[in-house]
Parts: sequence; C-alpha cells; structure tokens
Amino acid sequence: MAGVRLEANFHIISGQVTAIKNIVKCVNKTGLESAELILEPLASSEAVLSDEEKEAGVVLVDIGGGTTDVAIFHEGIIRHTAVIPFGGNSITEDIREGCSVMRNIAEQLKIRFGSALADENKENEIVCVPGLRGREAKEISVKNLAFVIQARMEEIIEHVFYEIKSSGYEKKLIAGIVITGGGAQLKHLAQLVEYTTGLDCRIGLPNEHLAKNEVLPKQVYEELQSPTYATGIGLLIKGIQKMEYNDLFEAPAEIKVAKTKFSEEKKFGLLSKILESGKKFIKDDIKDEDFLKQ
Repeated sequence: MAGVRLEANFHIISGQVTAIKNIVKCVNKTGLESAELILEPLASSEAVLSDEEKEAGVVLVDIGGGTTDVAIFHEGIIRHTAVIPFGGNSITEDIREGCSVMRNIAEQLKIRFGSALADENKENEIVCVPGLRGREAKEISVKNLAFVIQARMEEIIEHVFYEIKSSGYEKKLIAGIVITGGGAQLKHLAQLVEYTTGLDCRIGLPNEHLAKNEVLPKQVYEELQSPTYATGIGLLIKGIQKMEYNDLFEAPAEIKVAKTKFSEEKKFGLLSKILESGKKFIKDDIKDEDFLKQ
C-alpha cells in the first residue's frame, strides 16, 4: 500500500501564553517538572465519563470557581470545547450582594443551603447569619437565596446550551449532559439543566477510579468522591496512562555481546578431523612407492 499525501483532523486548543507559563512556573517552584499541559474538561472526562458515553455522545460541563468548561464527545472523539467566564465564584458574589453579607458567609450559604431551583424550597425556611461585632443576627430566606443562585445558574446553562447548538451535535447526544466540578454540588442542579436544555443530566462523581485500602483513610476516601476532585483525579489517570505508554514503547536496551575469536581449527572442527583422519588412512594403506611399482 502506497500513498503520496497524509491527511488528518485535529482539535486545536489555544490559550494565553502568559497563563500557560505561570502554570509551568508554579509547578517548577515546587521542585517538580511539568510533563504535559491538559485542558481541564479533558482531564475531568477521564475521571467521570465512561467509554460508552463518549461513544454515544455526551457533554461534560465542569463548573469550577472562575470558569465553566465544556467538552463535547461523539463516537469516542472530542468534538468541541469551550470556556465560559462564569463559575462558582460568580454565584458567591451574587449572594454577597443580594443578601448583603460578607464573602466568606456567602460561600458558606452557597455550600450548606444552596439550591438551583427556588421552587423546591419552603417559604418559611430561614437561616440566621451572625452579625458583625455584636450586631443583631441577620435572617435570610433559603428560598430567596435559591432565587439568587438560580438566576446565575440559568445564565451559565444558557451559555452551555449555546455552545452545544453551535457545535452541531445537539441532536446526537444520546448520553446527555454530565456535570462535575465544585459547582455540581448545588442541590437540584441536574433538574434545572434538564428543564433548560431538554437533555438528560447526571452529576459526575470520580468514585469509579478510587479503591479502598489501608493507606487511604476512610474520611479521605469519602471526600475524594466529591465532584470537586474530578479534575485532580483525571490528571492522575492521564499521568499513569502516559507512564504506561512510555514503558510499553520504550526502546529495548542494547545488549553487548563480547566477540569470541575462533581459530580455523575450531571453526571447522568436525570437518578438519574427518579430513585429517582420511589423510592418515590413505598414507598408511597406500604408499606412493607401491603404487608406482604396480
């Protein structure tokens, strides 16, 4: 089989050079060396998506602190990626302004009482926030808190849905949407995504690649099952895969064999012995003089 031209389709990911250099610098300052840079949703996909989902067609939505990352897979191939400049920190800021509380209190309210659907919360459910320096405690309605969160989450989901429609794979996503990252811990988030997009949705947990052992404490094992650690576990999986690949295709070490000098006698030992025996036999039985006399 011969050919004169090779063609291929590539998915190119671009990023700010400064940001990339800063990541490498941070790693180097810890005394480590960065072997490769991997896009966050691609790493998370290794931890929370199955090969069947990637083959069927799936959207991975990784809701981080500063950004929400989107990756679309179909027929086992990455088809589309996007980064939306809103994330969990945007929700925290909305709570801080909407409820007039400190940022650390807003973060705690989001984690402990946050919900992505206001209608799923009771009207009379109230949270008391301690006041500053002896001031009276502030009462915050959990339903009002959910309204603030829902407004921002709807905006993020609309951006995600726009990326899905722009990719052209809207009708090919049999496995629907998988949400992971720290923002995926919000209650009723999967329901809100289904209402907004019309696609099936589940929360992606990185628990399939974790194993209980004596080294890993039970508390740490349970904590690592949170979607917050999906990217970290995915990066570890990628690193292990690269090590296994390098070990598999590593060039075998050259084995030096010492050259041995063979004499002509040793080289043709058996043949030489046969010839020598034949010569002696001829010399003993047939003498030149007797042969001439006859």
